[in-house]
Amino acid sequence: MFTDLAHTATQASWDASKRHPFIQQLQAGTLPRETFRYYLIQDHYYLQEFGKLHDLAADQSDDPRVIDQLRAGAEHLRQGEIAVRQTFFDRLDITPEEVAQTPVAPTGYAYTSHLYRSLMTAGPAGAVAGLLPCYWLYAEIGQALAGTGSPVPIYQAWIDTYNAADYTDSMTEQLALANYVATPDNTDQLLAIFEKSSWYELQFWQMALDHEDWSLTPATRRS
Repeated sequence: MFTDLAHTATQASWDASKRHPFIQQLQAGTLPRETFRYYLIQDHYYLQEFGKLHDLAADQSDDPRVIDQLRAGAEHLRQGEIAVRQTFFDRLDITPEEVAQTPVAPTGYAYTSHLYRSLMTAGPAGAVAGLLPCYWLYAEIGQALAGTGSPVPIYQAWIDTYNAADYTDSMTEQLALANYVATPDNTDQLLAIFEKSSWYELQFWQMALDHEDWSLTPATRRS
């Protein structure tokens, strides 16, 4: 199955995500609150585009199963993950003004651009493959962290989001959809898309840890 091939192909980057300092610090409770706030704002931008991709891909499909599953995924996102994020914003006093004043980071911009490109170049199947690592990796991280949890309540709430039955059920449906849209003719293309999304997932943690912005690095500045 496509998902078996995809998981094997990206095992190294997924393992690196699970061992990333952002995840380790979140579990230990040592992740700076400002770093978590920054992550949430950047993830807010990402999730907005993530939801739009579901609807755009559904608009381009003529397969009822694909359309229904993508529409359901978009609605689940609005009612579930995005709604939970708003409670985090409220608890951390993240205001709409602060969000508006925080630019999308380069990695987030590149990741969402990759997702749109996946839809444009490989159609709805490409979008499904590009979106899948976010669903699947977060579920694996939630499961991995559930045993020990985090001593910080809001970090524990984040872990609980991705180990909850409604989230894992949605993820399982996306796995089935990916296997459904994959064919012998498009598997290589979908695997390449899936691998790039998995790479961006790993970079997203580092982006948050670095509070990445659009500043020029010393090496790129003109003297």
